[in-house]
Amino acid sequence: MSKELIRLRDLCMAYDDELVLDHLNLYINDKEFLTLLGPSGCGKSTTLRIIGGFTAPLSGDVLFDGVRINDVPPYKRQINTVFQKYALFPHLNVFENVAFGLRMQRRPDPSDPKRKTKLPEEEIRQRVLEMLEAVSLKGFENRRTDALSGGQQQRVAIARALVNRPKVLLLDEPLGALDLKLRKDMQIELKRIQQQVGITFIYVTHDQEEALTMSDTIVVMDKGSIQQIGTPEDIYNEPKNAFVADFIGESNIIDGVMVQDKLVQMYGRQFPCLDGGFTENEPVDVVIRPEDIDIVPVEQGQLTGTVTNVTFKGMQYDIIVDFRGFKWLIQTTDHSPVGARIGIKIDPDGIHVMKKSRYSGLYGDYSSFSDEYDELDAAEEGSDEA
Repeated sequence: MSKELIRLRDLCMAYDDELVLDHLNLYINDKEFLTLLGPSGCGKSTTLRIIGGFTAPLSGDVLFDGVRINDVPPYKRQINTVFQKYALFPHLNVFENVAFGLRMQRRPDPSDPKRKTKLPEEEIRQRVLEMLEAVSLKGFENRRTDALSGGQQQRVAIARALVNRPKVLLLDEPLGALDLKLRKDMQIELKRIQQQVGITFIYVTHDQEEALTMSDTIVVMDKGSIQQIGTPEDIYNEPKNAFVADFIGESNIIDGVMVQDKLVQMYGRQFPCLDGGFTENEPVDVVIRPEDIDIVPVEQGQLTGTVTNVTFKGMQYDIIVDFRGFKWLIQTTDHSPVGARIGIKIDPDGIHVMKKSRYSGLYGDYSSFSDEYDELDAAEEGSDEA
């Protein structure tokens, strides 16, 4: 069973009288890869800064191993941080960048406990080389940091933070400056490093793909509050409200009525589903992921609609379909031309029913996406004529 390492208890924070954290409660386990995920301004970076000791909350407590650490300065916490800007020392090589923190450390002198002494040079060398190997930079000790790629520079920054042997590493959107391919590679690399060193990683991002790829636990935040906590699979397959469903992946979110357990009604039609625990005829939000919709001949469809836009995405087509004025997104390998009438079929496990929330009605209609695609198509046609 995992041991709790950090607990945030009833944290509140505000800037210029605007509430940034609203009575936030969260616990984080030892050796866990936990991601704080949400849009800009949701409070995730503020939460990270409070854990690191860079910001003090207006109220509430930060507990580390059961001990309140609100007043403990950052350098005395068993926590290190990697920011988006790596802040490497350009005049030092890779080895010296990683060794910098160790050279600053002092420990009691065995011969005189009242005196402080530097770490032995051999210990520094051994720890730096071990850490460079852990981040796949063995042999790079003498390289200049400005001669490294973005991904290599990031790994130097991680090695520099980890060489001090913290119990927790905080990462504030560290992949934001990297290109797409390198960012994807580093997602896998970060997870590997976390598993190898065996400590807690707390990661901040607004990129849902990063969160799904790396995390043991995802905390979805909005406006200073936690909307849902769960594994990547739980968050994606069982979102708690329309905000989570929309923020994690693409979602068609439709008004429905829960006729009875395992039977929901949309567009006047009844659909079998796997959900229960609602009252009879309770208004609900229905989430249907674009990849869970099958296109079938009109006569076989549970619903019939008109294709309004088709975009080729390489592995699939993104198809916008109008169902009585509400536009759905369907992701499929089958092509359907604009203007075609199609039927759709949805298996019971492709339908997820949620209770109504303050986010109901705000997400899930792809009308605006269709308009954007139309504008792009028109621009391309104009450029061809020119």
